Amino acid sequence: MTGENKMRRVFASFAALGLFAALLTLPQSEAVAEDYPARPITLIVPYPAGGGVDTMGRIVGQKLTDALGQQVIIENRGGAGGMIGTRDAAKSAPDGYTIVMLLTGISLGNNPGYDLQKDFAPIGLVASTPMIVVSNPAFPAKTLTDVIALAKKDPGKYSDGTPPAPTVNYFAAELLNAMAGVDITVVTYKGTGPLTTDLLGGHVPLGVNTIPACVSQVTAGQLRGLAIADTKRSPALPDVPTSAESGLPGYEAVQYYGLAAPTGTPKPIIDRLNKELVKILGTDEMKKRLLQEGSVPTPGTPEDYAANMQREESKWAALIKKLGLKFE
Repeated sequence: MTGENKMRRVFASFAALGLFAALLTLPQSEAVAEDYPARPITLIVPYPAGGGVDTMGRIVGQKLTDALGQQVIIENRGGAGGMIGTRDAAKSAPDGYTIVMLLTGISLGNNPGYDLQKDFAPIGLVASTPMIVVSNPAFPAKTLTDVIALAKKDPGKYSDGTPPAPTVNYFAAELLNAMAGVDITVVTYKGTGPLTTDLLGGHVPLGVNTIPACVSQVTAGQLRGLAIADTKRSPALPDVPTSAESGLPGYEAVQYYGLAAPTGTPKPIIDRLNKELVKILGTDEMKKRLLQEGSVPTPGTPEDYAANMQREESKWAALIKKLGLKFE
């Protein structure tokens, strides 16, 4: 056999191997999306049961169960302002069988143990909801203006409840103090559920809560809605004025909910989950359900969520620095 023929055979062998590798790679990539999911999926909700995040997680989880044909199991792992459950999610296997409900501000705590930009692959935004300032009906203030007047008259006398930092609720409570020029003691809870319970019981007179966590109580008159921290009223609570209408223009704090998976989760799985999520959020049933809960559906691409995450985290990080906030 001549040297030329040998070279031809060698090149032919390499070409065959390359073609074989390509054939192996292509079906595997496609099979990831086609075969997924083959077993139940865990959705970590990093807050206690009964709160706004839990409500959102269960709504989305049930619809994903229907869409994917596999059960999406909700696991509440509350603690440290959502950082414990989020940390667990970051350390999970990147196989698409553990996903997490992320919130704005979740990486702004001290030493959270993860980096949102590096440790998570965004799946997509789910919804947004503004904060609401609420009170127990027995509290003498009937409006946010009344609250501010009372707080200025007796600095440090009153308190408001909120989940702990690094939640938007907490930052919104601190922002209220700063913008109104008052000293209302911020009392922290493990989540919006325990906060709502103590508001109903009168153990804390005021609260900065998410609308989904207390919309039914406000509607029933068990809690008084004082102001929506946004530029427009909530369709779920149309009688509650905005912060501007309540004498505090510019007081705005919006919570964004989103789904993410650990970094390294195959892109076909991320794309599959995003596709199903966008479909779910686009249905009239889901739009109506979320609006009733006080949230606005916010469908988009993984890239949209990544941009939102960066923008909101930067906004609240700037507030922390400006106010010199210190928290555990």
